[in-house]
Amino acid sequence: MAVDYTVIVVYLAGMLAMGWWGMRRAKSKSEFLVAGRRLGPAMYSGTMAAIVLGGASTIGGVGLGYQYGLSGAWMVFAIGLGLLALSIFFSARIARLKVYTVSEMLDLRYGGRAGVISGVVMWAYTLMLAVTSTIAYATIFDVLFDMNRTLAIVLGGSIVVAYSTLGGMWSITLTDMVQFVVKTIGVLLLLLPIAVVKAGGFSEMKAKLPTEYFDPLGIGGETIFTYVLIYTFGMLIGQDIWQRVFTARSDTTAKWGGTVAGTYCLVYAVAGAVIGTAAKVMYPTLPSADTAFATIVKDELPVGVRGLVLAAALAAVMSTSSGALIACATVANNDIWSRLRGATADKDSEERDEVKDNRVFILVMGIAVICTAIALNNVVEALTVAYNLLVGGLLVPILGGLLWKRGTAQGALASVVVGGVAVIGLMATYGILANEPVYYGLLSSLAVYVIVSLATPATDAAVLAAWRERLAGRVAEPLSEPVPAHQ
Repeated sequence: MAVDYTVIVVYLAGMLAMGWWGMRRAKSKSEFLVAGRRLGPAMYSGTMAAIVLGGASTIGGVGLGYQYGLSGAWMVFAIGLGLLALSIFFSARIARLKVYTVSEMLDLRYGGRAGVISGVVMWAYTLMLAVTSTIAYATIFDVLFDMNRTLAIVLGGSIVVAYSTLGGMWSITLTDMVQFVVKTIGVLLLLLPIAVVKAGGFSEMKAKLPTEYFDPLGIGGETIFTYVLIYTFGMLIGQDIWQRVFTARSDTTAKWGGTVAGTYCLVYAVAGAVIGTAAKVMYPTLPSADTAFATIVKDELPVGVRGLVLAAALAAVMSTSSGALIACATVANNDIWSRLRGATADKDSEERDEVKDNRVFILVMGIAVICTAIALNNVVEALTVAYNLLVGGLLVPILGGLLWKRGTAQGALASVVVGGVAVIGLMATYGILANEPVYYGLLSSLAVYVIVSLATPATDAAVLAAWRERLAGRVAEPLSEPVPAHQ
């Protein structure tokens, strides 16, 4: 295992070094939060694929393949479909807005009255997303070093917090690009073919497993529908995803770079399900499906390759964790704290002060994420709460603002409140993992949005005109984004 340990230690040291390098580049708010909006197609595609394919997509995707066969690909496949839809239909418009957060977009569209409430919902989502990724360190470090769960979370979380705090989005972009390469080599080029060969090839897999393991719909129609509703639509509106769209240097880069990343996700989804299916042949009686990835890596891969594949799993977790962390801190600072204290941008302040403020928020949110991860045990429940709140509370007002000009600020606020409260209440009634909360929460959010919007005066023509100018990319990014005075 010494060679495997060396691979992992070198990888982790490289992540910290990139954080230090990124600190030298992040001299302005734009560079710190959105990499100066300068990423080209190759880097944009790699980093976008890295952030959406986290520990749940890698370890969880293999686990679903172990449990359901090829149809276990649907969770990650739904993520890829969401990224494709975002890139093809919305990303160009989003990139042209030149904002930093989803709530800023809502302010522009509805006239500056959507802020704090939508910010709180988005903050809760990004916090729980970062927590679920951080919990996953325990699984990986346990396989590597037989490490105590709390120590593993602190170690992995501290490395992510360190490089994210130092260099912001520049550090995260650089590390994500490395993580994308490591994941591609470790999972697609090494683990996938080795697992299939060790299982005796596809003919042997078909002979030893029930036929439903090779049914594309074997996981069940309702489950597939729920995955699409939560993950596909969640990809359209998450702050962690939008913040990556904001890094594109042009709307063309956002559209086509994201399309490449989405296609990569579809391939990754199938690969994870195949690896899990192969693991079922080799280890038919594992105590938990989620241990399939770690078991096949630990027992079947040669020295060195095992270290690289575990580094790939670590890369998957770190990319999602760092992306969610900077999104959480950005929302907490820009959409909640600044508005609650009634602050507006000081025109005499230096841009570097804003960088320092955002560094402090990343550090504070990072500590909160690590502490929460230590306290929680159930990753699936935490992730379900995050996506239920996101989709039930924010999907309708965000997509409504982009697609329906008759939507109003009152309709948007009512939609956020009613959808969010409905989701929370229904989770308490039906259970966190039930499908009903997101179904009925989303329907109530849509109904309230339409009814209240039609019952209230249309959005001011001047607000809509300014919105159209931003959508068309005819408004330059201001040096400092002031919070609307009437918040």
